[in-house]
Amino acid sequence: MQDSQRFTRGLEIRREVLGDEYVDNDLSGSDEFMMTFQHIVTELAWGLAWDGAALDKKTKSILSIGILAALGRFEQVEIYTKGALATGVTVKELEDVLTHVTVYCGTPTGREAFQAAHRALQSAGIA
Repeated sequence: MQDSQRFTRGLEIRREVLGDEYVDNDLSGSDEFMMTFQHIVTELAWGLAWDGAALDKKTKSILSIGILAALGRFEQVEIYTKGALATGVTVKELEDVLTHVTVYCGTPTGREAFQAAHRALQSAGIA
């Protein structure tokens, strides 16, 4: 797949998971310099990793939340929690993921991850 095709496919998946509003805001805030990053993340993360067929999007959402939480990227946990809901992840599944994060990464990390996910759930009217 050529980079332009991978970008187009990645953009489709990114919109499907994160929503048009988030993606449009992210892209519109990017000047020519930052569009270099936008192309990298859209082609590699969304057009390659998220387009792979071995795992479904729900599983990839769960995996992404766990990784982002473990890395302490709590703003991204909030963003990806909203996306996880779009891929069919349930609140109970989110709780299980974040329980694993808490046990394996420690309670400070787990607390921050739970709080980030909770903000996303509140904004979605779920919590």
